[in-house]
Formats: sequence, structure tokens, C-alpha cells
Amino acid sequence: MEQAIDVPSWSRRYSDRIPGWHAPTSKAKRNRLALDFGRDGFALLTAVYAPQSPPWLRELPAVQVLRRVLVQIYTRTVSGSGREAVKRREAEADGLPPGQQRLTSPYDTDARRSVKGGLLWNGFKIHISETCQAPESAAPGNNADARSGRPPRSPWPNLVTNVITTDATVHDSAMLDPIHQALQRRGLLPGEHYLDSGYASAELIVGSLKKFGVALITPMLRDLSRQARANEGFATHDFRIDWQMQQAVCPTGQTSTTWSPCHQAGVATTVVTFSTRDCGPCPQRPQCTTSQLGRRQLTLQPQEMHEALRDARARQKTEEWKHDYALRAGVEGTMHQATAVTGIRRARYHGLRKTHLDHIYSAVALNLIRLDTWWNGNPLDRTRTSHLARLELALTA
Repeated sequence: MEQAIDVPSWSRRYSDRIPGWHAPTSKAKRNRLALDFGRDGFALLTAVYAPQSPPWLRELPAVQVLRRVLVQIYTRTVSGSGREAVKRREAEADGLPPGQQRLTSPYDTDARRSVKGGLLWNGFKIHISETCQAPESAAPGNNADARSGRPPRSPWPNLVTNVITTDATVHDSAMLDPIHQALQRRGLLPGEHYLDSGYASAELIVGSLKKFGVALITPMLRDLSRQARANEGFATHDFRIDWQMQQAVCPTGQTSTTWSPCHQAGVATTVVTFSTRDCGPCPQRPQCTTSQLGRRQLTLQPQEMHEALRDARARQKTEEWKHDYALRAGVEGTMHQATAVTGIRRARYHGLRKTHLDHIYSAVALNLIRLDTWWNGNPLDRTRTSHLARLELALTA
């Protein structure tokens, strides 16, 4: 082992404790140091796996983590003359492991890096389900709530019913079925499930209703076609689809000429094409298509999903739907409460299982707080209320 390690240079590089360590300000020095780290790591592994080394060294968890880290960050080649070349791995030239398999911390091998809405973090995701009941209106003639400025009391407390923890790379939509399965096992499936758009898809709207009898109340992502984004020309929803005859009819009355079922990225779709003889002389063609072939083409999901998506997008434009969906705003207050009261956004433990247990305890704490508040007749608090506003409300009451 002592023959593989350059003790003097290692002592210079690794003598400082990590909390007090500062990277060199020069980019060239940082790159040079990163390569030194890689060479040192490979030298250590070579010594560990040498025939004369004790076999138990190879089984140490820290050694296994080191192997994975070196493979995903560096490339190592050895020439015929035995000369070693270590360089940092480049995504385009050398490739990188998929995000769900890529280690982001040597201290917590379950943590993963993710980004959402401009927020970058390293760790996990939590999916919280809760009951959502609209507060009762104040009784006629009773203006106490109006005078105090406090919101009316709920008929019963909204409680957290399910918590699921995943690594940070798992997409929200992949967790909807597991959430419904967990709620079903405990007899807590809702008739309507209010979700944000991250969980929504036409497939899930249809599948949730079929498998669990749950109607999803969720905003669907808008149509991303050029015509829909520009709000001019003809988008897919402007075409009349005749599923029985396997034809599409455009807004000017022309009928499609081909109907081709296929799979795109593993998803069943149908490609519908119009004829250049119809699209070519059409005065609406510049607004309808910019295809070099001079004809319009549509890509359709299966009928049930296509119609579910069309209907959902139409409903979410109505005032009735917007008023109904406002009920989901309470979960934002739940996330704020969980963050402010229990510190749920910062993992206290290493590993997915321990972090999930911490999340469960946090949810229990929230439920106890809410039960205490409800049993004592205290109304729901406002989120994001300043201390001065709280004092004013207290003095008014």
C-alpha cells in the first residue's frame, strides 16, 4: 500500500479538513487539482485490489462508493507501455450516467440532484396528500369573522393522509399511481384528486378514473404546437376527428388522406396527413403549416386520451373550474407550514428510508397541530402573514 501512495503530496492535498478547505481561485489550478484527485483515487483502488492486499478491503462500502464516483467523473486509459492517462469525463465525448444512477454525494448515496422551476437542489422529493374541505361561510348575521379579518372555521380539519419520499430525479407523474395505491390500501381514496400540472397527463386522467375511480382536477399543460403558442392558425383542437371513419377534417372542410397508427417514443399514436393537392392551393396554408412538403400533419393520441385532454383543456378555461380548483391552494399552505414548522426541506438523516421516516414524523406533527387548533376552535391562519399584520389582527379581535 505504501508503494502506491505518495505520502508527502497526499499530506499536502488532504491535510485540511473539508469544512475549512477552499478551492483554488485559478481555473487552471482547480482543473489540475481535480486531475490529482482522480489519479489519487485510481492509485488507491489499484492498491486495494492488488493481489497482496486483504480481500476484505474491497468489500468496504467506502471503497465501493469511491469506485462509482471515479467511474462517473473520470476516464482512465493505460497505454501499452503502462503509461496512465486520467482525465475528467466530458458529457458529450465520454457520456455520463443517467441522473437517477448518478451519485451526487459520497455521504448519502441515495441523494440525487434535480431542478424544478429554476430551483436546483440535491436530495429527495416529498409527495404530500391531504384532505381538502372548503371552510364554512360565516353564519348569516354573524359578522365576527368579517370584523376580525380571520378566515372562517373549517367543518373539520384538513389532515395529511399520505406521504411518499423519492429521490429528486423521479418525475411527479410517475408517482400518481403509487399515491393512489397507498390511499386505496387504507381506504382513503378521494372521489376527486386536486393536483398541480406536474402530475397531469391525458393517460393519467383516463387511467386514474378506470383503475381507482378517481377524477383528477388538474390544469393540463397547454398545447405546445406552433399554432397554439402563437394563438393563430389552426391547432389540433380545431380539427374534427372522425374516429370511426379514421379521418380528420380541417376547419376549411378538407379531409385527411392517410391514417397511420404507430408508436413514438414507446407511446401509441396516430399520424394523420392531408394531401398536398388540398393544402397547396389553400389560402389558409401559411397559418396552418410551414412544412416544406406543403401539407398539414397531425399526431393524435388514442381516442380516449385525445378526448380527455381536449375536454380538460376546455373545462379549465371556465370560471366554474377555476373557482373549484382554488380549493387546492390549501396544499401550498401545508408545504409552507411543513417547511416553517418542521424544516421538511432539509434532510436530517442520510438515506432514503430514514428521510422518509422523518417526513412521516413531520406529517404526524402537522396533523397534531391541526387537530389541536380545530378542537380549540381556532380558525385557519393565513399564510405569509407578517408579524405586524398578526398584531393588528389580534388587537382587532
